[in-house]
Amino acid sequence: MPEIASKIPRMRLARSFRRWLAGGVVCSLASLVLAPQALAAKVENLRLWTAPDHTRLVFDLDSAAKAKVFGLDNPRRLVIDLAGSEVASAAVERKFAALNLEGSAIKSIRSGRQGDALRVVLDLTRPVNPKDFTLAPNAKYGNRLVVDLEFPGESAVENPIDPIEARIREQEQAAAKRKLKGEPAEPVVNTQAAAHPKRDIIIAIDPGHGGEDPGASGPSGTREKDVVLKIGKRLKRMFDAQPGFKAILTRNSDYYIPLRKRTEIAREQKADFFVSIHADAFNSPRPHGSSVFALSSRGATSETARWLAATENRADLIGGVDGNLSLNDKDEMLRGVLLDLTMTATLNDSLAAGSGVLANLGRMNSLHKRQVEQAGFVVLKSPDIPSLLVETGFISNPQEERNLNSGPYQEKLARSIFSGIQSHFERNPPPASLLAWQRSQARGGNGGEYRVKSGDTLSEVAQRHNVSMAALKQANNMSGDTVRVGQLLKIPRS
Repeated sequence: MPEIASKIPRMRLARSFRRWLAGGVVCSLASLVLAPQALAAKVENLRLWTAPDHTRLVFDLDSAAKAKVFGLDNPRRLVIDLAGSEVASAAVERKFAALNLEGSAIKSIRSGRQGDALRVVLDLTRPVNPKDFTLAPNAKYGNRLVVDLEFPGESAVENPIDPIEARIREQEQAAAKRKLKGEPAEPVVNTQAAAHPKRDIIIAIDPGHGGEDPGASGPSGTREKDVVLKIGKRLKRMFDAQPGFKAILTRNSDYYIPLRKRTEIAREQKADFFVSIHADAFNSPRPHGSSVFALSSRGATSETARWLAATENRADLIGGVDGNLSLNDKDEMLRGVLLDLTMTATLNDSLAAGSGVLANLGRMNSLHKRQVEQAGFVVLKSPDIPSLLVETGFISNPQEERNLNSGPYQEKLARSIFSGIQSHFERNPPPASLLAWQRSQARGGNGGEYRVKSGDTLSEVAQRHNVSMAALKQANNMSGDTVRVGQLLKIPRS
């Protein structure tokens, strides 16, 4: 009995300790549960931009928040759950309903509570592939959640616009299929010299920034993204009105496109030239003047290495619009040499055109630097498309900000860029272009031209056009008898 009595106080003490410990754990758990609510992220704004191939939603938050994004069917919806978050005010909720949803694949936006989470529901009009990521604060914005709604099967641009190249690729694919099946090649038909393609020279115009990236801002609040889009549209109208040219815009409205996607759009459209338009800024109002940039030699070297490492980008890379040289069957050293030569030629073209553009800009505005500068801008790093970046002026300079907001001044800027690029191509027209045909006619013409098709040989082309092989080779500066599909041969007079 004495032993039992001695244990009772210890048992009571143990029970008391367990009750105290349990209470402490409950308090700790309660504090953990309440902590997210005490530190709830507030949605202070919702912004939306729609591009041809996607819609971007940006939630501006006062602190970081985790998001869960998933789709629902019947009806089609996209759900965005922001853990431990809430809408900052009724005014922000009203802004959800006031967003312009035209072309965005979103029919309506609703929000409400789901436990401790803010749930935003997008009622959709079409299938989308959602992608989301968060961004830390920077000089312009605080915490952000970005949700991209990509449209399956859509491209940021229309289909490639060079029908001749499309036909050549179709013929190559058909020939490859016949070879696999053991079928004979297409019979050679004696045809007259094919008509000169007289194709348009394609100019890709890239208005910088856009969407959630406003670029630089002027003292009066002028945004770079708005000014350069207006200049870009004026420049496009000039090229479209000039026979022998056609322009495409990487963006034609207020939405953002990643830097490398801009050059991909130019390549998809088989552009002969790429020009990116910007407005400079500095932390002082004094700097002024226009600038023109081409890719630096160091940037070209690093880009050559990047392309060599990206095996999926090796095919159909070299030769511009009128070539079809693939790197797939070349060894590593030869690929490097070919890419290096291509980058060198591209850079030389960029510098030549840039000098003309800069000279024109100098006639209407002061120049920040009196020569074409070179830098490693990502948008200039296309191995096979000559590219320029034009800083139209310093938007941070009050006088140049006023100029950049002026319609007539924007027209003069666009005309300076247009004239510089046009003059470059008048001196160096691509072989299949209208400008090349016009120059040939001005020089007295020749016996015509013929584009090599699948199955052609040089002797067959000579026989078909009643000329000797020697004359055909001499007219085309050929040392051998090999021709390639898509090659444009000059046919001498017989």
